[in-house]
Amino acid sequence: MTVDGILNINKPVGMTSFSIVAMVKRLTGERRVGHAGTLDPIASGVLPVCLGQGTRVTEFLVDQTKTYRAQIELGVATDTYDGSGKITQRKDPSWIGLGRLEQALASFRGVISQTPPMYSAVKHHGKRLYQLARSGITVERRSRPAKIYHLELIEFQPPLVAIEVVCGKGTYIRSLAHDLGQVLGCGANLRGLVRSRCGLFDIMDAISPARLEDAVHCGYWRRFIYPIDIVLQHWTAMIVDDATAREIRDGRSLVSVRDDTGGYCRAYTQDGCFLGVLGFSQETGQWHPEKVFCGSQEEPCAVPGEMDV
Repeated sequence: MTVDGILNINKPVGMTSFSIVAMVKRLTGERRVGHAGTLDPIASGVLPVCLGQGTRVTEFLVDQTKTYRAQIELGVATDTYDGSGKITQRKDPSWIGLGRLEQALASFRGVISQTPPMYSAVKHHGKRLYQLARSGITVERRSRPAKIYHLELIEFQPPLVAIEVVCGKGTYIRSLAHDLGQVLGCGANLRGLVRSRCGLFDIMDAISPARLEDAVHCGYWRRFIYPIDIVLQHWTAMIVDDATAREIRDGRSLVSVRDDTGGYCRAYTQDGCFLGVLGFSQETGQWHPEKVFCGSQEEPCAVPGEMDV
């Protein structure tokens, strides 16, 4: 039986995000499985894994903020920007004090410009950058904006720096570590990384691969499945009658109240079944079904802030 929803997996150090997806496929038998936001093998923490129709909301999950705890080593820069790479710079960082470090960190708050590392999944002419890097090829990369909502120094025990970062999508913490070293003039690399939060998914509620495997063998793993619409709870909910529900399922646009939801809303039947995602067009003044979910959920979510239609 197809399972639709999201698992909050606590990825351990050493496993790739792809291997977690492969493990979930093998254990659950679900063919459609994907993760929402890659974690490097050296990183651990929250990795939302979407199953079945849950894979259709991955884009909305990726857009949400993420929280990281990072450990950075000053004085050593590498070609991968983390501890797994070849050393490209080594310089004594003992002259760097707390005040200088705080000043450097302040320059990374807000909207910053980042260049993706060569060892990343960004594509260049159809090939992943890390594939080129492993072949000894370095290419020019375009810098891109990244948003740092919060950056706090947690601990400073030279040459190690521990920080907490809340950021938007597309932010490379490895690049942040590398760039910090360049600003300080001593070089730096990322020694450890934990993603403690991704959207509403928190590491305190995440399950380990071992616990998931035990749950599958014992037959209760579905208890850990979050409903699809849980990642859309920041949008207003629209409750529709049976006739309107049929229109939504048929992909027809709806003339409705003015848009005050930021462009999207969730649509539900009167008995609480999640119908799908509607997008509002300023040009036509209509709501259009962006994604329609035909299956009903076993436990419908609460739908606060409804707009009756």
